[in-house]
Amino acid sequence: MKLLVGLGNPGQKYERNRHNIGFMAVEEIARVHSFAPWRSRFKGFFSEGLIDGNKCLLLKPSTYMNLSGEAVRAAVQFYKIPLEDLIVLHDEIDIAPGKIRVKSGGGNAGHNGLKSISQHLGNDYVRVRLGVGRPVNKGDVANYVLRDFAKAEQPWLDEMISSVARHAARLITADLGGFASHVGQDIAPLLSDGKTEQAAGAKRPAVKKNKDGDSQDEQKSARLTGAKKQNGPEASALGAALKNWLKKGDGPDGL
Repeated sequence: MKLLVGLGNPGQKYERNRHNIGFMAVEEIARVHSFAPWRSRFKGFFSEGLIDGNKCLLLKPSTYMNLSGEAVRAAVQFYKIPLEDLIVLHDEIDIAPGKIRVKSGGGNAGHNGLKSISQHLGNDYVRVRLGVGRPVNKGDVANYVLRDFAKAEQPWLDEMISSVARHAARLITADLGGFASHVGQDIAPLLSDGKTEQAAGAKRPAVKKNKDGDSQDEQKSARLTGAKKQNGPEASALGAALKNWLKKGDGPDGL
C-alpha cells in the first residue's frame, strides 16, 4: 500500500499558488481514479482508493507547509507504511517550469514541507519534483511560490497535473523512470513552443541592431537628436579637433 502526499497550504487563497501544485496533483489522482470523498483525518484531508487494483492512500496536510511532517507522520504510523512506500509530490523551484524529476531520498533543497517530513520520518521516501522555476530576483522566492500560476502557464500546468494522474500506476509500482519519462513526453509539446515563458523567469528578447551595431533604441535616439554615428577618418578628425579645443581652455569651467 502506498501513501501519496501532496504538499501545499490549506485555504482558498492558496489554491492556485505555485506552492500548491502538490495538492493539485493528488486531487487530480483522486478524481481520475475515482477515490473515496476526501475527509478530515491525520491533521489533513485523506482519501482511499485503487490505482490499477493497488490500494493507495492520498493525503493533503492542513497544517500549512512548514508543519507538513506532523500530518504525514500520523498517517505513516497509523498504517505502518514503510518509508519507501511514501511518495511526496511537491513544487520544485530548481527545476524549469513544466519539467518533472523523480528521486528516492536525497536533500530537501530548502523546501519547508520536505524539511518537516524529513525531521519527523527521515529522508528515505520518494519525491516527485514538479518544476515551477525560480524568480529572476533570488530574494523573492517566498512571494514567487505564494503567487498564482500565470495565465500563460496554464497549458503546461493542466497537462502536467493530468499526466501525473494518468501515469500514477507506474509511480506506485516503483517504475519511477518510466513515470517521469511518460509525463515528460506528454508535456514536451507544450514546452517547445514558448508557452512556458513567464514574467518571473522569461529571458530578455534579443536586441536587434543595424549594420553599424546600433540597437533600435540607439537608432531612435540618433534620429531624435540628429546625431549620426561617426566612423573611420571622419571620427578621427573630429577627435583631434576636440582635443585641440580642450587644450585652448575654451571649454566650460576653463577646461
